[in-house]
Amino acid sequence: MTAYHMHLVSDATGETVNSVARACLVQFEGVEPIEHIWTLIRTKGQMEKVLTKIGENPGAVLYTIVNDKLRPVLLHGCRRLGVPCISVLDPVIHGLAAYFNAEISGRPGLQHVLDADYFHRIDAMAYTQAHDDGQLGGDLKLADVILLGVSRTSKTPTCMYLANRGIKAANVPIVPGCPLPEELFNLSHPLVVGLVTDPVRLVQIRRNRLLMISQHDSETEYTDLERVREEVAFARKLFAANGWLVIDITRRSIEETAATILQHYAEHRNEEAP
Repeated sequence: MTAYHMHLVSDATGETVNSVARACLVQFEGVEPIEHIWTLIRTKGQMEKVLTKIGENPGAVLYTIVNDKLRPVLLHGCRRLGVPCISVLDPVIHGLAAYFNAEISGRPGLQHVLDADYFHRIDAMAYTQAHDDGQLGGDLKLADVILLGVSRTSKTPTCMYLANRGIKAANVPIVPGCPLPEELFNLSHPLVVGLVTDPVRLVQIRRNRLLMISQHDSETEYTDLERVREEVAFARKLFAANGWLVIDITRRSIEETAATILQHYAEHRNEEAP
């Protein structure tokens, strides 16, 4: 692995430039980035301090700076230091400005304005946390999405990802011998999704989980391959019997699973609309 310094500079929280950097870096094998993150940079003095730090550890600079007075300071400073300086927003913003035939405001942090969408996401997060792992049954009808699955099928992290997108997501575990909430079978509004995975892979995940919580005796029914196969087969039959959407997460990341759910949820809402 070869280490490279990388500076992420933002006039807001840095979420955008961080996300873009990570999405790009996974495409390069053998590269170990040393990230330096500079956020809320909104004055010339702050920018000069950032340039000093860049000079101490030269490396590529990715930035999201929309202020027209600060951008030249960063660009000229990087040119002087001989390091690449790349805007991650310019192509999109200028492309949209041309299409909309509109001026660019140049105000940092607008995506974090406390608008209705923000409070909608906060509401979704609160609901999702309160309805994790089958908690607080009785108001599942208020959910947008309900995830079902046997243990360790990524129900909780997928729900949290969806909640961050403003989706009220509850999850209900399928546990051998434990009945599911009766209201689950009489819902019309929520999109119910069953998550399944390869039993062999599931056994590996469960064993790793037991090791993480210092339970070294991993040879239990929880990790017995035949028992796990029965669990997964039972879950599949349950989902099929109720006509619930099934997603196999074996080769999917949480983001990919959530993206698929969001696509089906959009279709589900269109079908609900009068």
